[in-house]
Amino acid sequence: MDGFPILSLMMAVPMAGAIACLFASANSARWIALIATLVDLVLGIALWTNFDQGGLQWQFQEYYPVFGRFAWALGIDGIALMLIALTVFLMPICIGASWEAITKRVPEYMAAFLFMEVLMIGVFAAQDLYLFYIMFEAGLIPMYLVIGIWGGANRIYASYKFFLYTLLGSVLMLIAMMWMVHETGTTEIPALMAYNFDPHVQTWLWLAFFASFAVKMPMWPVHTWLPDAHVQAPTAGSVILAGVLLKMGGYGFIRFSLPMFPEASAQFAWLVWGLSMVAVVYTSLVALVQSDMKKLIAYSSVAHMAIVTVGLFAFNQAGIEGSMMVMLGHGLVSGALFLCVGVIYDRLHTREINRYGGLSINMPKYAVLFLLFTMASVGLPGTSNFVGEFLSLMGIYQASSWVALVATTGIILGAAYMLYLYRRICYGDQVNADAAAMSDLSVREIALLAPIAAAVLWMGVYPESFLAPMRADIRALEARLAPAAPAGDSKIKMGAPKPAGEGHHEEAPAHGEAH
Repeated sequence: MDGFPILSLMMAVPMAGAIACLFASANSARWIALIATLVDLVLGIALWTNFDQGGLQWQFQEYYPVFGRFAWALGIDGIALMLIALTVFLMPICIGASWEAITKRVPEYMAAFLFMEVLMIGVFAAQDLYLFYIMFEAGLIPMYLVIGIWGGANRIYASYKFFLYTLLGSVLMLIAMMWMVHETGTTEIPALMAYNFDPHVQTWLWLAFFASFAVKMPMWPVHTWLPDAHVQAPTAGSVILAGVLLKMGGYGFIRFSLPMFPEASAQFAWLVWGLSMVAVVYTSLVALVQSDMKKLIAYSSVAHMAIVTVGLFAFNQAGIEGSMMVMLGHGLVSGALFLCVGVIYDRLHTREINRYGGLSINMPKYAVLFLLFTMASVGLPGTSNFVGEFLSLMGIYQASSWVALVATTGIILGAAYMLYLYRRICYGDQVNADAAAMSDLSVREIALLAPIAAAVLWMGVYPESFLAPMRADIRALEARLAPAAPAGDSKIKMGAPKPAGEGHHEEAPAHGEAH
């Protein structure tokens, strides 16, 4: 694979598909989009199998100077590999979810989704600061169109809110990037990750990047665009928004805020912890009282992403590994939950929870899959989210036992709102005749949900296959953060041993080895 521009090819395939869709009929556009995303999935599998886990940090690198300092520079590490894999896995499922639900302007819709795939892969693969910025911002445009054209009744408000919120934060990030390039004389992200900025300057740069990534995550209190965007977006739009677009904020923290500004990250850890603690408790309580299914899952996303930010700012391997696993697990599970909502929305055209009830009687297959994803969202051992949440909380406990205490309540509240949702939809009496008459999952719908179910169980049962590619990169990040990391308050090291038994407790494996 050396020298073969696989990353450029993975961006060229959906780009060509998007252009072809615009000149095709509705039905042809569906097939073009499906084939293009499946080709990208195959390329993504090839990327994963050819990734050398013990090799160089940056692999599959491409570098073509464009003009001045700007270059078409791509390359991935294990962290980017996992997020690209998530993207190419969810895209064909999104196209399949839109097969029957979208009837107007189908070619444009499919083109918007394929163009979004190009930009999402570009964000995770970019090695040039400005290229990253262009991809990061341009990704808003197709999503804005998807919500604004194919969304629900209140779609214009939601799409403007989504666009303005996410754009405002990013203007500050652009100014910070220009200053960094002026200061260091390079736009290469790997070079900037190793550059030591002056601690006083780091503060301002960190805040500028934080403005952008906090909105994208989203962190409380700049999360209010998310419920509106989710509720109004079509099903596939919600899947890709929850599955991949929210992960760009977390990826930004891992790629920029932590390695480039370690002192500032340590200085502002209390801020991130504070906002995350509020988010975990507050958005979980808000989710508990929702009457709209999509809004409930949207608020649960904010709570889950708060566990990600807590883990990232634990400054240790367990916390960062946990954050990545929560991001991957949440990408699968929340995407699947939005698909589950879409399935019954397509039949009854309402998202009100009290219009359903007793669906396990007439839709048993649906009830089983929905239960699996509900349990995964709660973090049941054996599902994807358990691994990530456990590691994140273990990591933050080493940094602050109080934050760990508050963050853990989010998991308890998570069980409350998800099980309450499931009980009201799938159990109880069948009071609504129209809901009782709904047909069970079609073959197409099973084909959409089954791969996610398999991936969720695989991540839960054998997380090592997802952790292994990222481990070296997370260790490198931990080493970069170690000098600045704040001292933790938890007493996890044993006291001094008695002289006779000296050295016996040293054989215990180091943190993170024993998973």
